[in-house]
Amino acid sequence: MSYSRASTALLLMDPYNDFLAEGGKLWPRVRPMAEQLQLLPHLRELLAAARANDIHVFFVPHHKAEPLDFEGWKFMNPTHVGARHIKPFIRGTWGAEFHADLQPRQGEVIVGEHWLHSGFANTDLDYQLRNRGIDHIILAGMRGNACIEATARYGVELGYHVTLVKDATAAFSHAEWAATMEVNAPAFAHAIVTTAEIVGQISGAGPRMTPLAAQGQGPETSEVPGPAIP
Repeated sequence: MSYSRASTALLLMDPYNDFLAEGGKLWPRVRPMAEQLQLLPHLRELLAAARANDIHVFFVPHHKAEPLDFEGWKFMNPTHVGARHIKPFIRGTWGAEFHADLQPRQGEVIVGEHWLHSGFANTDLDYQLRNRGIDHIILAGMRGNACIEATARYGVELGYHVTLVKDATAAFSHAEWAATMEVNAPAFAHAIVTTAEIVGQISGAGPRMTPLAAQGQGPETSEVPGPAIP
């Protein structure tokens, strides 16, 4: 596999303070897996490597909450029920700002906000990617079994080459993380890699990675002990 600078984009999913920063509404649930995976250091490293090697950077944000978001909705799904209760990512608040270490720079793309899980559904993500000639997307951020997996699946359906960075993607529990990285993604992703592997690949310093289809099985995944979550 190769990742051309001109046709590859890093997609940072939902890098909000509410997810990733001390004091964020969802940070207590994210923290065990984030710390075990070294999520923030890996996200910093991944973003720095993308910028240093002229890889396109896209920020793919969840919808920022408004007071009457779900007024009149006929069908409330579990995620939106939880959002109505917890109220994360309230527009205009610190929690709905991007983490201080993951701030967009001039020329980087912030796509339209997604309402549920897929960064493609009802947004301009596909339009923005195709207009830049991008056909390889590298996904990292939050949350592995929700927005990351849904966006990755949608991307595969649209014909993109999809890479997941397993130690730069967290979830609320080890079970959630493993459901995507060890069970589901090997059936649809083109590559499931570590931060070190993809940084080496895009910088030309690392070994070439073998596509999952050529391996005939899922990737070898470093075991991450499950956190003690009730």
